[in-house]
Amino acid sequence: MLEATVDCLYRYGWSGATTTVIAERAGVSRGAQLHHYPTRAALVLAAVQHLAERRAEEIRAEAANLAAGLDRTERVDQVIDLLAAAFTGPLFVAALEVWVAARTDPELRDALVPLEARVGREMHRLTVDVLGADESKPGVREAVQATLDLLRGLGVANLLTDDTPRRNQLLAAWKQQLATHL
Repeated sequence: MLEATVDCLYRYGWSGATTTVIAERAGVSRGAQLHHYPTRAALVLAAVQHLAERRAEEIRAEAANLAAGLDRTERVDQVIDLLAAAFTGPLFVAALEVWVAARTDPELRDALVPLEARVGREMHRLTVDVLGADESKPGVREAVQATLDLLRGLGVANLLTDDTPRRNQLLAAWKQQLATHL
């Protein structure tokens, strides 16, 4: 049901991802859906949390498979590409749908803000780990956070049109700068 929720958010947006559509996509009855998730907000938040955790595990596994013996510049290059894919994929698009809906829905916002704060901290920690960054060095924490903010912004820019060429140019420049900060 959680995967079907993200799929529906990605395909149909917030307004089209109704609990009826989600239950149908998941192949469960409305009653079963309501038993586990009594509100749409509860279902959506559980789905975003579940899939963010799964994506973090996938990123860790992909980072573990990076070629051994990479120098700092090569590692930064590959890790940023790996993270950039996460900020243009279906989970990111689904999360954006929820963020926009939460802007005008106080109940959803109140539930989403602490979840997003925790997911943000976890993504920061994951990025530090996969980059092999030392946050005790001045400027490293800020450089990691700037990386995540840049990737998020580039992901948003990619929503309406394929922004790959511009994104690749910006990321190439950022990778060089980031490698010098780490």
